[in-house]
Amino acid sequence: MNTVNFHGIKEKWHLLKWMGVNHPLLALTPNTLIATWIVIGCLFATLLFAKIFFHKKDGVVRFMTLSTVSAFMNLNRQTLGFFDYRHFSFMTTLFLFILYCNLASLIPFVEEPTADLNTTLALGIISFLYVNIHAIKHHGLKGYVAEYFRPFVVMFPLHVVGKLASIISISFRLFGNLLGGSVITKLFLSMVGTAPSAWYFYFVPILGSLISLIFFGFFSVFEGAVQAFIFMMLSLTYLSSALSDEG
Repeated sequence: MNTVNFHGIKEKWHLLKWMGVNHPLLALTPNTLIATWIVIGCLFATLLFAKIFFHKKDGVVRFMTLSTVSAFMNLNRQTLGFFDYRHFSFMTTLFLFILYCNLASLIPFVEEPTADLNTTLALGIISFLYVNIHAIKHHGLKGYVAEYFRPFVVMFPLHVVGKLASIISISFRLFGNLLGGSVITKLFLSMVGTAPSAWYFYFVPILGSLISLIFFGFFSVFEGAVQAFIFMMLSLTYLSSALSDEG
């Protein structure tokens, strides 16, 4: 499953190579593609598991499911000022998908899809389109366009740049943090695994393994959950601002 060449660069599938088209934007990265489908499968399995055990009264799964749904409902209501099932379902799905992508490294031989800039950029574009489509529905096309010319007409270019910058902001933030965490974790595990010092040979069954698990758990689980939450909150904040009637 590892498709890395001798330069350390992931190989790509050029589907249109037979037509003489080798542009990077039209190429697929097999590692990312396969890992994304694995994440979707794990997410589907989790939802199926929750659905099966949800009907069991006083069960742990039922309690955790209801608590999670209630927390996200309150979060959406507090941020937007009202509750809308469409926004709740989109933001919750966005969080769960990114969370599972960030935790994909826990599966052997699988890399996080969000460590690929193509994935985070696609998520940023999806969030951008969702926010602006609902902004147009809320304000109407005329009202939406008028926002770009406030308070002065000359502000139009700045508003356009600001809108487009939101895609780069959330995309590169998620990509950079996940990639940085992955690199640090690999460097640390490599250092612990090859350290020739005396303490390593004596204490690796206990101390070395414990330290490795703590670092791996922090960068893979804690940081992954935090970054997924930040991405969702930024999207929710952009949506709240876009639906605001002020200004």
